[in-house]
Amino acid sequence: MRSVLRFAMLALVLVIVAMVSAVTAMRFAIHGQEVAVPAVVGLSPVEAERAVASLGLELSIERQYYSPQIPEGRIMSQLPLPGTKVRRGWQLRVAQSLGPLRVAIPDVTGQSEHAAELNIRRRGLEIVSTAVVAMPTIPADQVLSQSPSANATQVVAPNISLLVTAGASPQSFVMPNFAGQPLGTVSRTLSDAGFKLGNVSAAPVPSASDATNPSASPSISLAAEEPSPASIIMLQYPAAGQKVVAGTMVSFEVR
Repeated sequence: MRSVLRFAMLALVLVIVAMVSAVTAMRFAIHGQEVAVPAVVGLSPVEAERAVASLGLELSIERQYYSPQIPEGRIMSQLPLPGTKVRRGWQLRVAQSLGPLRVAIPDVTGQSEHAAELNIRRRGLEIVSTAVVAMPTIPADQVLSQSPSANATQVVAPNISLLVTAGASPQSFVMPNFAGQPLGTVSRTLSDAGFKLGNVSAAPVPSASDATNPSASPSISLAAEEPSPASIIMLQYPAAGQKVVAGTMVSFEVR
């Protein structure tokens, strides 16, 4: 019994030793691949790239900002910060200085979106966002406001956002029922309401035998007459009750 217990204790000690060895080896392998992030602020992109590449890191220039302190083209900020321990292959994200602001922010309010874009890009600036708002009292495709404002001095980045007017949404209606009304009267009503008259076709006229004996086998219908303003509407497309917008084309079958 004692020998069995002694063997079990020995096996347990061996397992614990193996686990500790494995954890130690794993931590050594992980930390063996770690490097300290170098300081690259003030360096040129080429110098910064060389510094991080020697440590197995990657450099990514993600932003550009104006700076009266950092010369143009130099790195002005970095993330992670210098001294941070990271694994090889980690990406070092930096912002590049554009130097002091040397361009005046143009006033593009009141211009079309296309004209404003040309005016902005000609000065080396970028449009980062464009919001659209419906203003029934102001023509569509017109710059309503901008940020930064014209001739702003405390500008951080060469980016401008615009607020542009959009055309008013077309007015919607519920299609009325025109069945039984003369085509000429309905055509004038549609035109006054801003709708378009579409295809007008004559509905086939049933033969006399069809009218007197509905149960009889179908016979050939009579030739339909050409539509005229006095023709009576039998069917309409879109159907009555459907939601439509101004300018919709409405077609009829008349008799």
